[in-house]
Amino acid sequence: MASEQIEFTTQGNVARITMNRPEARNAMSPGMVEDMGNALRSCRRQDIRAVIIGGAGGAFCAGADVKDFVDQLDSGGPEGLSQHLNNLAGALHRDVVLEIRRLEKPVIASIDGVAAGGGFSLMLACDMRIASAASRFLMAYANIGATADGGSTYLLPRLVGAGKAMELFMASQPMSAESALEIGLVNQVCPSGDLDRHVLETAMRLAEGPTIAYGRAKALFDRSWDSNLEDQLDAETASMSSIGLTGDFQDGIRAFAEKRRPWFQGR
Repeated sequence: MASEQIEFTTQGNVARITMNRPEARNAMSPGMVEDMGNALRSCRRQDIRAVIIGGAGGAFCAGADVKDFVDQLDSGGPEGLSQHLNNLAGALHRDVVLEIRRLEKPVIASIDGVAAGGGFSLMLACDMRIASAASRFLMAYANIGATADGGSTYLLPRLVGAGKAMELFMASQPMSAESALEIGLVNQVCPSGDLDRHVLETAMRLAEGPTIAYGRAKALFDRSWDSNLEDQLDAETASMSSIGLTGDFQDGIRAFAEKRRPWFQGR
């Protein structure tokens, strides 16, 4: 797919989506959000079995383009700004956050440099977050008098707890990669020079795994927050029953019995 603000590449069964506005630390514009949504929809293909989301130029994503907000306020007044915020947040939520959560394959955030505001929320939507030691994290919304979006009010408390989530929102101060690792905000931290290699190796390993099972477990985890135990057990029963129809599971149990390595194909 052709885009000035998003690079989309594949390597084997791994897709890489790179935010490409380095001059603005990859701040989100309406065009970038639209292009990212298109890229994520391209990842529904069966031959893509893992996805990496990262940023160009030594930053992950600095959030929304606040200069654009000022322009909207100057040109359209408060009502124009409000409508712009509604459109931008709606597109981010519908086309990016929900698309990531609905992708039946692993999505890894590759974080180098700043992840702030909407960029902070974007990484939360991913299934794994791998950061370089040079990364910095902050919610940033409160610094401009904004509430939070991008699913962060749903996802962050579930990662770090309600009290810590509210502290991070109110403080809006940069957090180091090591501190983020300590509170469970990221899964792994590696030296800056090793980030791309390590993330790609992780993605390729996951792409060789039982991606159907990964995707269905992801959906089960997501629905568990709104289910009681009985409903969740019913959903697990239905999922186990349907997984028996997949070639991956059938080869997985045969490989276990035959003491060989399974050959998962995402089917």
